[in-house]
Amino acid sequence: MWFSWHVALRLLRENRSQTLLIISGVAIGVAAIVFVTALLGGLQRNIIDRTLGSQAHIRVSAPDEAARPLRQTEQAVKITRVDQRAQRLNSIEQWQAVEAALLRIPEINAISLMVTGPALARRGEATRSVAVLGVDLERYNQIVGLRAALVEGRFALAGNDVLIGSELARVLGIGLGDRLRLDADAAGGDIYTVAGIFTLGQRDIDQRFVYMGIKPAQALLNLPGGISAIDLKLNDFFQAEALAQRLKRTLALKAESWMAVNANVLQAIAAQRATSLIIRVFVGISAAFGIASVLAVSVVQRARVIGILRAMGARRRQILLAFLMQGGVVGLLGSLLGCAIGMLLVAGYMAAGFNQSRVGLFAISVSPELIIGAALMATLVGVLAAAAPARRAARLDPIEAMRSV
Repeated sequence: MWFSWHVALRLLRENRSQTLLIISGVAIGVAAIVFVTALLGGLQRNIIDRTLGSQAHIRVSAPDEAARPLRQTEQAVKITRVDQRAQRLNSIEQWQAVEAALLRIPEINAISLMVTGPALARRGEATRSVAVLGVDLERYNQIVGLRAALVEGRFALAGNDVLIGSELARVLGIGLGDRLRLDADAAGGDIYTVAGIFTLGQRDIDQRFVYMGIKPAQALLNLPGGISAIDLKLNDFFQAEALAQRLKRTLALKAESWMAVNANVLQAIAAQRATSLIIRVFVGISAAFGIASVLAVSVVQRARVIGILRAMGARRRQILLAFLMQGGVVGLLGSLLGCAIGMLLVAGYMAAGFNQSRVGLFAISVSPELIIGAALMATLVGVLAAAAPARRAARLDPIEAMRSV
């Protein structure tokens, strides 16, 4: 092992310009992998944060009402066509037991009870269709970061206080302390006071959502003592669809995951992952061909040296190992230099302010896993790329090698 290592380093030092050139090529490839992977990872986190920043990972609600055909009897004929029933606002049956069952599931990180339904917001002659959400603010804040989204007012709901979105406030011309009327078809309406204004960054939510306490929402939506939905936050949000399907089977309730609701987001994430993988593969192939070509030339240039070493007693295995070590050293040094360059590119990206929202981009960072993975990949590519030249060097006949030079 020591002999092979000594020969590998000696051969690399003899032609330093060639060695530096191939190390630089590997470094550029690794730097591209690090920067592009960090960029795509930042984009993926940004998409997920924007998507999950305003919704739960899973929402559990009462099952839809389904119309059933009449049974066929001697006096009646079975109706083959069944029209879909209009859905009413229903409470989850025995929601206390459902909540207790959900609290026992280890994958769930937070639970928030909710009373939600449609209403009409009125102020003067202005009217807007809104979605009423009756929540416990502290529990709901664990699902959706509503406290951080508050731009005016206080994060508290007492009596008939409500929190409204900034777009709804603009459309209705309403501010803190002002009053608005909410009407629901179920039980008329009432007057509410604006205690806070939030901006979650999604126009539809900011102009439609109205948050209030659970009891006022139950009164407005004519759902006394009822809970219409339970929002869940998971430890791993990518497990949402699997858990939602499990909840459907075990609780016999409707369970919708963010993955089912936002299928287009998952497609975008899958496309980004595929893009990142393709970039890594092609960069790795390019680096492998570069290392292999340089080492192949090195075998030809140093055929006499290899022949002398074989004549002096060096075994084929030692020569093979020496060239494999050259590939590994080149890959390792190139990866370390490339990781440093990639981190400098990321730092330059951040320092230039491209992560600011005013530019429309996002923050990126380099994780230790990315650095370790890139270094291991480049080293492995170097060893594999050196395999063919190493086998050629090991098979050289010492007498023929010394005669041919």
